[in-house]
Amino acid sequence: MTIHTSHPFKEPEGDRDPVRRLRGRLGGTVSLWTAGAAAERAGLTVSSWLVAGGEPGRVLALLDPDADLTDVLLATGRGVLQLLTWDDRGLADVFAGTAPAPGGPWRLSEWVDTDHGPRLAHAATWAGLEVESDVEAGWSWLVTCRISEVVVGDDVDPLVHRRGRYLPPTD
Repeated sequence: MTIHTSHPFKEPEGDRDPVRRLRGRLGGTVSLWTAGAAAERAGLTVSSWLVAGGEPGRVLALLDPDADLTDVLLATGRGVLQLLTWDDRGLADVFAGTAPAPGGPWRLSEWVDTDHGPRLAHAATWAGLEVESDVEAGWSWLVTCRISEVVVGDDVDPLVHRRGRYLPPTD
Protein backbone atom coordinates (compact mmCIF):
# COMPACT_ATOMS: atom_id res chain seq x y z
CA MET A 1 0.00 0.00 0.00
CA THR A 2 1.26 3.47 -0.88
CA ILE A 3 0.33 6.53 1.16
CA HIS A 4 0.22 9.75 -0.82
CA THR A 5 -1.23 13.24 -0.48
CA SER A 6 -3.31 13.29 -3.67
CA HIS A 7 -7.01 12.44 -3.77
CA PRO A 8 -7.32 8.78 -4.92
CA PHE A 9 -10.55 9.32 -6.90
CA LYS A 10 -9.99 12.81 -8.30
CA GLU A 11 -9.86 12.99 -12.06
CA PRO A 12 -6.64 14.47 -13.44
CA GLU A 13 -6.90 18.26 -13.96
CA GLY A 14 -6.93 17.95 -17.76
CA ASP A 15 -9.76 15.38 -17.76
CA ARG A 16 -12.30 17.45 -15.82
CA ASP A 17 -15.06 19.56 -17.37
CA PRO A 18 -13.43 22.87 -18.41
CA VAL A 19 -16.61 24.88 -17.73
CA ARG A 20 -16.71 23.55 -14.17
CA ARG A 21 -13.01 24.39 -13.78
CA LEU A 22 -13.64 27.95 -15.02
CA ARG A 23 -16.52 28.42 -12.57
CA GLY A 24 -14.32 27.13 -9.74
CA ARG A 25 -11.81 29.89 -10.39
CA LEU A 26 -14.40 32.64 -9.91
CA GLY A 27 -14.79 32.15 -6.19
CA GLY A 28 -17.37 33.87 -4.07
CA THR A 29 -19.05 34.31 -0.74
CA VAL A 30 -21.03 31.26 0.31
CA SER A 31 -24.73 31.71 0.98
CA LEU A 32 -27.37 29.45 2.42
CA TRP A 33 -30.78 29.61 0.74
CA THR A 34 -33.81 28.42 2.70
CA ALA A 35 -37.52 28.20 1.98
CA GLY A 36 -40.70 26.66 3.33
CA ALA A 37 -41.98 26.12 6.83
CA ALA A 38 -42.25 23.34 9.43
CA ALA A 39 -41.71 19.90 7.89
CA GLU A 40 -41.76 21.34 4.36
CA ARG A 41 -38.64 23.49 4.70
CA ALA A 42 -35.54 23.03 2.61
CA GLY A 43 -32.10 24.59 2.36
CA LEU A 44 -29.15 24.60 -0.04
CA THR A 45 -25.63 25.99 0.08
CA VAL A 46 -25.21 28.28 -2.95
CA SER A 47 -22.04 29.97 -4.20
CA SER A 48 -23.16 30.63 -7.80
CA TRP A 49 -25.21 33.79 -7.31
CA LEU A 50 -25.07 37.54 -7.82
CA VAL A 51 -26.90 40.71 -6.86
CA ALA A 52 -28.33 43.11 -9.46
CA GLY A 53 -28.97 46.67 -8.35
CA GLY A 54 -32.28 48.42 -9.05
CA GLU A 55 -35.62 49.20 -7.48
CA PRO A 56 -36.19 46.63 -6.26
CA GLY A 57 -32.83 44.88 -6.29
CA ARG A 58 -32.65 41.34 -7.52
CA VAL A 59 -30.67 38.21 -6.80
CA LEU A 60 -29.91 35.69 -9.53
CA ALA A 61 -28.79 32.18 -8.61
CA LEU A 62 -27.92 28.95 -10.35
CA LEU A 63 -29.69 26.24 -8.36
CA ASP A 64 -29.55 22.47 -8.63
CA PRO A 65 -32.77 21.41 -10.39
CA ASP A 66 -32.84 18.21 -8.30
CA ALA A 67 -32.43 19.98 -4.93
CA ASP A 68 -35.35 20.05 -2.49
CA LEU A 69 -34.71 23.78 -2.01
CA THR A 70 -35.37 24.47 -5.70
CA ASP A 71 -38.73 22.68 -5.51
CA VAL A 72 -39.82 24.40 -2.29
CA LEU A 73 -38.61 27.85 -3.39
CA LEU A 74 -40.47 27.64 -6.70
CA ALA A 75 -43.60 26.19 -5.04
CA THR A 76 -43.81 28.87 -2.33
CA GLY A 77 -42.35 31.72 -4.39
CA ARG A 78 -40.41 32.94 -1.34
CA GLY A 79 -37.07 32.27 0.31
CA VAL A 80 -34.28 33.59 2.48
CA LEU A 81 -30.67 34.14 1.44
CA GLN A 82 -28.19 34.40 4.29
CA LEU A 83 -24.43 34.86 4.09
CA LEU A 84 -22.33 32.33 5.93
CA THR A 85 -19.22 32.94 8.00
CA TRP A 86 -16.04 30.95 8.45
CA ASP A 87 -17.58 29.31 11.54
CA ASP A 88 -20.51 28.09 9.38
CA ARG A 89 -18.42 25.92 7.05
CA GLY A 90 -19.74 22.71 8.66
CA LEU A 91 -23.30 23.93 8.17
CA ALA A 92 -22.45 24.79 4.55
CA ASP A 93 -21.22 21.24 3.96
CA VAL A 94 -24.35 19.72 5.50
CA PHE A 95 -26.71 21.81 3.35
CA ALA A 96 -24.54 21.07 0.30
CA GLY A 97 -25.08 17.38 0.98
CA THR A 98 -21.36 16.64 1.48
CA ALA A 99 -21.42 16.03 5.25
CA PRO A 100 -23.73 13.99 7.49
CA ALA A 101 -26.24 15.60 9.82
CA PRO A 102 -27.59 13.13 12.38
CA GLY A 103 -31.13 14.23 13.16
CA GLY A 104 -31.21 16.50 10.10
CA PRO A 105 -29.54 19.78 9.14
CA TRP A 106 -32.09 21.97 10.94
CA ARG A 107 -30.87 20.72 14.32
CA LEU A 108 -27.37 22.14 13.81
CA SER A 109 -28.28 25.77 14.46
CA GLU A 110 -31.04 28.07 15.68
CA TRP A 111 -33.57 29.37 13.16
CA VAL A 112 -36.05 32.24 13.07
CA ASP A 113 -39.31 31.65 11.18
CA THR A 114 -40.05 34.50 8.77
CA ASP A 115 -42.67 35.15 6.09
CA HIS A 116 -40.05 34.11 3.53
CA GLY A 117 -38.84 30.95 5.26
CA PRO A 118 -36.41 29.93 7.97
CA ARG A 119 -33.55 32.36 8.69
CA LEU A 120 -30.33 31.44 10.44
CA ALA A 121 -30.65 33.20 13.82
CA HIS A 122 -27.03 34.38 13.90
CA ALA A 123 -26.90 35.55 10.26
CA ALA A 124 -25.66 39.16 10.22
CA THR A 125 -26.53 39.66 6.55
CA TRP A 126 -29.65 38.21 4.96
CA ALA A 127 -32.40 38.98 2.46
CA GLY A 128 -36.04 37.99 2.03
CA LEU A 129 -36.64 36.97 -1.59
CA GLU A 130 -39.64 36.64 -3.89
CA VAL A 131 -39.27 34.52 -7.01
CA GLU A 132 -39.72 36.54 -10.19
CA SER A 133 -38.70 34.02 -12.85
CA ASP A 134 -37.00 30.69 -13.38
CA VAL A 135 -35.51 29.07 -16.45
CA GLU A 136 -33.30 26.13 -17.29
CA ALA A 137 -29.68 27.20 -17.80
CA GLY A 138 -27.26 24.42 -18.70
CA TRP A 139 -27.28 21.85 -15.91
CA SER A 140 -28.75 24.36 -13.47
CA TRP A 141 -31.95 26.31 -12.91
CA LEU A 142 -31.51 30.09 -13.15
CA VAL A 143 -33.79 31.69 -10.58
CA THR A 144 -34.30 35.46 -10.43
CA CYS A 145 -35.71 36.85 -7.19
CA ARG A 146 -36.78 40.33 -6.09
CA ILE A 147 -35.28 41.45 -2.81
CA SER A 148 -38.22 42.37 -0.59
CA GLU A 149 -36.28 42.82 2.66
CA VAL A 150 -32.56 43.10 3.35
CA VAL A 151 -30.38 43.37 6.44
CA VAL A 152 -26.67 44.08 5.96
CA GLY A 153 -24.60 43.46 9.07
CA ASP A 154 -20.90 43.42 9.82
CA ASP A 155 -18.82 41.47 7.32
CA VAL A 156 -16.77 39.50 9.85
CA ASP A 157 -15.00 36.33 8.68
CA PRO A 158 -17.03 35.65 5.50
CA LEU A 159 -17.04 32.09 4.18
CA VAL A 160 -15.46 32.15 0.72
CA HIS A 161 -15.32 29.22 -1.70
CA ARG A 162 -12.85 28.93 -4.56
CA ARG A 163 -11.57 25.96 -6.54
CA GLY A 164 -13.49 23.47 -4.42
CA ARG A 165 -12.22 24.73 -1.06
CA TYR A 166 -13.19 27.15 1.67
CA LEU A 167 -10.68 29.92 2.10
CA PRO A 168 -9.84 31.30 5.54
CA PRO A 169 -10.81 34.94 6.11
CA THR A 170 -8.25 37.59 5.19
CA ASP A 171 -8.11 41.30 5.80
